[in-house]
Amino acid sequence: MTTATAQLTANTAQRHLLLNMTANGSLAMPGQELFVVSRGEGPYVDDAHGRRYIDGLSGLYCCQLGYSYGPEFAEAAEKQLRELCYSPLWTGSAHPAAIELAERLSRIAPVDIEHTFFSSGGAEAVETAWKIARRYHALRGEPGRVKAIARRGAYHGLTVATLSLTDDPGLTQPYGPPAIDTRFVSNTNRSGLAPQFADDEVYTSWLLAELETAILTEGPETVAMLIAEPVQNRGGCITPPKGYWQGLRALADRYGFLLVADEVITAFGRIGEWFGGDRYGARPDIVTVAKGITAGYAPMGATLVSTKVTEVINRPGAVLNHGYTFAGHPLSAAIALRNLEIMERDRILDNVRGLQDDFARRMAALKDLPIVGDVRGTGFFYSCELVGDLDDGGFSDTARADLIADLIPRRLREAGLLARVYDRSAPLVQIAPPLISDRALLDRIAAIVAGTLAEASARI
Repeated sequence: MTTATAQLTANTAQRHLLLNMTANGSLAMPGQELFVVSRGEGPYVDDAHGRRYIDGLSGLYCCQLGYSYGPEFAEAAEKQLRELCYSPLWTGSAHPAAIELAERLSRIAPVDIEHTFFSSGGAEAVETAWKIARRYHALRGEPGRVKAIARRGAYHGLTVATLSLTDDPGLTQPYGPPAIDTRFVSNTNRSGLAPQFADDEVYTSWLLAELETAILTEGPETVAMLIAEPVQNRGGCITPPKGYWQGLRALADRYGFLLVADEVITAFGRIGEWFGGDRYGARPDIVTVAKGITAGYAPMGATLVSTKVTEVINRPGAVLNHGYTFAGHPLSAAIALRNLEIMERDRILDNVRGLQDDFARRMAALKDLPIVGDVRGTGFFYSCELVGDLDDGGFSDTARADLIADLIPRRLREAGLLARVYDRSAPLVQIAPPLISDRALLDRIAAIVAGTLAEASARI
């Protein structure tokens, strides 16, 4: 785009487009500029002015393959659209692409996961998990199981139901009381905790004891499900201690609720496995996915369901009164199938596995910077938690405005890196590069983050 065309595009957006999670009215203020992405290639994107950036967030954790596979996906899309543009998965009707994809997912899914309910995105997948859990318990004669358990600081979506599972007052309070009665327990972030919690066995025991107390307090007979991410995104790529997911499974079995792994971000290679829970020995009853299932080339979500659950909800005469118009859309299903084919053919998981240890070392080195309080993550999924100028490690209002809201995001972008800098549950810089990234690119990402945070450290 020319400069004039880019400005016209930005002006048109300000007049007509409502952006997600944005103070839209502020975009027209002096000094504010709408960031318009116009094209992508490999692990890079270009803005409307022709400036190139490393996409250090894979779009929004979606673009596992970067941006160079367009011709292959276009071929798959054209073939599907020439055969069948649309057909619903509704009242006894299906189509070949969705059937093939469901079968393909069953072959890579966690143990005992054999069925898939499709949707259009991650929030719909999580909402589906809730409805399936409620239906499962009702059909088993336990309609009183109407509560959920989630973890503090968690984000599971922005629909009215999934907001109930999301622990963020800024997101939930504007919309009134939650639709689901949810109890929140500790997540697995041990940063700032007492030294004894550095021991996995001690920490896991403490977390599970707290969870069991919450279950007993609520009444086990009232709990329908517990939902957790294998690596919790919000709060900064929070990994679990050893034995944690095995402990969740044991409690779910003991008290009769369903265990849901929210893998909207962690599935499809983000941490080097098809499903992030596989790294931690998770055995969920339900898995929710989206984002990487199509590598960002089309919208799709899915709720993967274990045989234990489907044996109940598929009883003769039982009806699952739930659905979405575009669930399992033929185009999205065809693209998801091609994505899985490419990931296997080009050994994308092997690329993450081969580079993750070196990337972990580069990211861990950032802890030497004064502004970095902790570095968390695994695979191609990391965050730096920042500490500030106050005695308790927080930021004064001045430092927050200067560093978190201005200098750090501005310097990262000036250096050619798109990353996530946010300050909701904690001040964080987050990195989730495309899974096609090579060692040189990962080194470049780490170097840009290091340089930026070194400058910020000097300003504390």
